[in-house]
Amino acid sequence: MHPPTEPPQTHANADRAMDALAFAAASAEGTPLAPPPQATSEDFRVAIAKDPLRVRGFFDRVVMSGDPELGLDLLLEANALGVLFPEVHAMVGFGDGEWRHKDVWKHTKQVVRQAVPRIEVRWASLFHDIGKVKTRSISPDGKVHFFGHAEVGARMFDKIDRRLNLFSPEPALKDTVRFLVLHHLRANQYEPSWTDSAVRRFARELGEHLDDLLCLARADITTKRPEKKRKGLNQIDELGRRITELAEEDAKEPPLPKGVGDEIMKAFSLKPSRLIGDIKKKLEDAIAKDEIDARLPNEDYVAFVKKDPARFGL
Repeated sequence: MHPPTEPPQTHANADRAMDALAFAAASAEGTPLAPPPQATSEDFRVAIAKDPLRVRGFFDRVVMSGDPELGLDLLLEANALGVLFPEVHAMVGFGDGEWRHKDVWKHTKQVVRQAVPRIEVRWASLFHDIGKVKTRSISPDGKVHFFGHAEVGARMFDKIDRRLNLFSPEPALKDTVRFLVLHHLRANQYEPSWTDSAVRRFARELGEHLDDLLCLARADITTKRPEKKRKGLNQIDELGRRITELAEEDAKEPPLPKGVGDEIMKAFSLKPSRLIGDIKKKLEDAIAKDEIDARLPNEDYVAFVKKDPARFGL
């Protein structure tokens, strides 16, 4: 796609930029407006400086719409992406015909469309691969790699927010989008050979973001090969099932037996305190890391603590 041509320079007008954003949003929602006059790059700069939350509101509508691909293409044509999100604009055409890898922009638009319509997941879908542009490498055998692109992408998201102040007013949204960008590869790395402890550890580390991350992982499968896509989706579904089953199992019978805190207090002459809870949490972490089995007799956990008391704050 050719870069948009700028109209003749006139006095910057934020309303002209807002009209262009509104046109893209309405078109993506299936209720197009009359095409507005073309906005200039300076129009968008003035608009984001004047009312960043209104600008984000139009982008929210685009990514949450029924046809976000159309809306994003209109934002690209209007040069809104190039001015406001150059990190996203850099993905346009990146990989298309240059080397053996799918076009990152086309992939990104498809991921946004396939993602569940939750604002956190849709924004993370838009940003999840922005780090690829900075991390591409090609090995001697011609394979393309993007080592560390998730970590780089998360840092780029931080810079976007500092520059535009679009997400800081909503810390929970900001933190979730960043977390999903940083960890978007993890669910797709699941293998059926993972132990139950590994699955528990994965679920615990993802915490409240678990469902969003699984949804993003499903959306991130854009292969045109039906068998490969089916296998990828099935593996994520299997991971989700195992997490649910283990959580139900642990709810009935926790990994640590009842009374282990009392036995630890007796063994180390301790009084009830936050330290006991910290020790139990560290024991649960050790179980998750396969260092010791779950649901053993209390004395086994006391003995485990005695082997390395400093690790448990004793």
